[in-house]
Amino acid sequence: MGSELMYYIPLMGVVGLVVMIAKAMWVNKQDAGDANMQELAGYIARGASAFLKAEWKVLGVFAVIAAALLAWSGTLHENSDWVIAIAFLIGAFFSAFAGWIGMSIATKANVRTTQAARTSLAQALKVSFNGGAVMGLGVAGLAVVGLSTLFIVFLGMYVTDGGANGQQMMTCLEVLAGFSLGAESIALFARVGGGIYTKAADVGADLVGKVEAGIPEDDARNPATIADNVGDNVGDVAGMGADLFGSYVATMLATMVLGREVVSADNFGGMAPILLPLVIGGLGVLFSVVGTLFVRIKKDSDSVMNALNLGNWGSMVLVAVSSYFVVDWMMPDTMQFVRNGIEVEMTSMRVFYAIILGLVVGTLMSMVTEYYTSMGRRPVDSIVQKSGTGHGTNVIGGLAMGMESTVLPILILAAGIWGSFMLAGMYGVAIAAAGMMATTGMQLAIDAFGPIADNAGGIAEMSGLPKEVRERTDNLDAVGNTTAATGKGFAIASAALTALALFAAYVGMSGITGIDIYKADVLAMLFVGGMIPFFFSSLAISAVGKAAMDMVYEVRRQFREIPGIMEGTGKPEYEKCVAISTQASIREMVAPGALALIAPLLVGFLAGPEALGGLLAGITVSGVLMGMFQNNAGGAWDNAKKSFEKGVIIDGKEFKKGSEPHKAAVTGDTVGDPFKDTSGPSMNILIKLTSIVALVIAPHINESGHSAAHGEVLEPTATEAATEATAQVTAFDATDLF
Repeated sequence: MGSELMYYIPLMGVVGLVVMIAKAMWVNKQDAGDANMQELAGYIARGASAFLKAEWKVLGVFAVIAAALLAWSGTLHENSDWVIAIAFLIGAFFSAFAGWIGMSIATKANVRTTQAARTSLAQALKVSFNGGAVMGLGVAGLAVVGLSTLFIVFLGMYVTDGGANGQQMMTCLEVLAGFSLGAESIALFARVGGGIYTKAADVGADLVGKVEAGIPEDDARNPATIADNVGDNVGDVAGMGADLFGSYVATMLATMVLGREVVSADNFGGMAPILLPLVIGGLGVLFSVVGTLFVRIKKDSDSVMNALNLGNWGSMVLVAVSSYFVVDWMMPDTMQFVRNGIEVEMTSMRVFYAIILGLVVGTLMSMVTEYYTSMGRRPVDSIVQKSGTGHGTNVIGGLAMGMESTVLPILILAAGIWGSFMLAGMYGVAIAAAGMMATTGMQLAIDAFGPIADNAGGIAEMSGLPKEVRERTDNLDAVGNTTAATGKGFAIASAALTALALFAAYVGMSGITGIDIYKADVLAMLFVGGMIPFFFSSLAISAVGKAAMDMVYEVRRQFREIPGIMEGTGKPEYEKCVAISTQASIREMVAPGALALIAPLLVGFLAGPEALGGLLAGITVSGVLMGMFQNNAGGAWDNAKKSFEKGVIIDGKEFKKGSEPHKAAVTGDTVGDPFKDTSGPSMNILIKLTSIVALVIAPHINESGHSAAHGEVLEPTATEAATEATAQVTAFDATDLF
């Protein structure tokens, strides 16, 4: 039975990949419009490919060096293995491939969405959403296939004696952590690099094109417009794909590691708690496929947001219902979570309730984020009103709303953590995160359709298509802005739960009994950890600022030196703006990425495992707050600016695009751009990556069984305690699995 179940899991991921291919083929068959539209789309596609190639050259060197260091470190500890380097390279490749899948289809779906918008909003939604679904199903399918297949392979390599040897299983999971480390490492650089690229171009297009020249940012006369549209693909699509792939893998891995500490007399040789997150992930892929079928509208007056919500809710309800039967089938009535010799009783139904709680937390987080970033709601309207008194009050209003927006999400998250822990201990927290991430395929499909719609609107503007076409693409784009913001809220919530689960797994693997903030070194590292998200954000935002300055100078130069641009008789040098964004993003992404990787290594090896635990706690709390604040503030500023496109009433007067209040809103959006698209979304990767680095080095910073920081002999590790307890309950026979 165990063997059959394990082999069904990757097959569920394969189903998602097959549907992804079918949807990609359908999108490719759609009409790509006239020659001018195809020429503009070609500029965007070539620019996006050029960026990815340049980024991959740098990341390829990093991956080889990191893999070599991991292979060397695997020879230093008796319970480690150099094979972790292979897992790292596979994870890095899958992460990059996931981003490429999304970018490849997005650069084809954009112009096809524009052409479809000439027919109807329903057809435009169908094309853009199917493009997003390719991204979502590709990421989720690759994650399930990659992680489950490697687990099967490593299980056969390490668990060979037919007994419940806890150290063998932990070595298997430690090597598997290399897959997650590779995925998150590439995701961080892809997200930061893509974010720098897209915002440098966006800021240049806004400040010079909109404010100084008085033309739309998507006007073909704007030299930065192609780079801006390329940025939507490399940042919001390729970077986001790598990001969510890493999140998905990290969540399942953390749950598997904690599942090893659950004593379970089940029909799977005691492995049901380890296999459960993989099964839920596989079912999530299947139900995401079903959810995509619900996303459709019949006429232009139908609500696009309602159609997307129907698909999202449908997939979540299916996951919730199926989880009841899966948990009831796999898990015994009673189990024990064993750590440091202490047993915590669990029941199968409590595990199910934790999964449901994770789904509820994810839903509530998205709803709160939607409230704070949607047009027509109090937060965005208040920023619009403050735009009436100038640029400064607009910025003040956005900052205040961003800070306020952290209150409800944190209370929801805290309740979710507390509730899931009360239900099933730390395993409950981890399985809640797995439940939340189960519908990643659908969540990402909704998220990815936004940049496709944004590009479609840009192509419509540059091609000079009729007004009704741009109105349809603007409708999709406005919804896409909200779904992008809610997707980021969902991602940061899942990152918090995942980081907490990884943190608990790290405590078990490092051999420490807990994190005591009364100790001076731990308290000191807690403060250092709290500082890192601020410094990381500073590096990312400064990078956008530097690149944007170069872009502004280049756009001004072209307006000044190339005759006939404003009259439409001269052709801008689009490729020079693309080159500026590419070079700047590759150059500037190194420092933030290095900070995330090096900080836990230095603290772990110099100050010891408990001090590193303090660092992780500080990064997690500070990073979650910074992520929420920046994502929501940026999203609110963006939709406040977009509100002027339809006209707003301030003090009884109507103001539209080009007015002074609109220019103030553009300034606020410019400030919010790096918040919501560079540093903000990078917070969830920073949180998880530092925890995964700690998990990988855990055996090395506690090699002798003594605390490096304090020198005292530790109690038996959670692994040893769990092993002893497991042996008393059930024997795991590896021969049953192969």
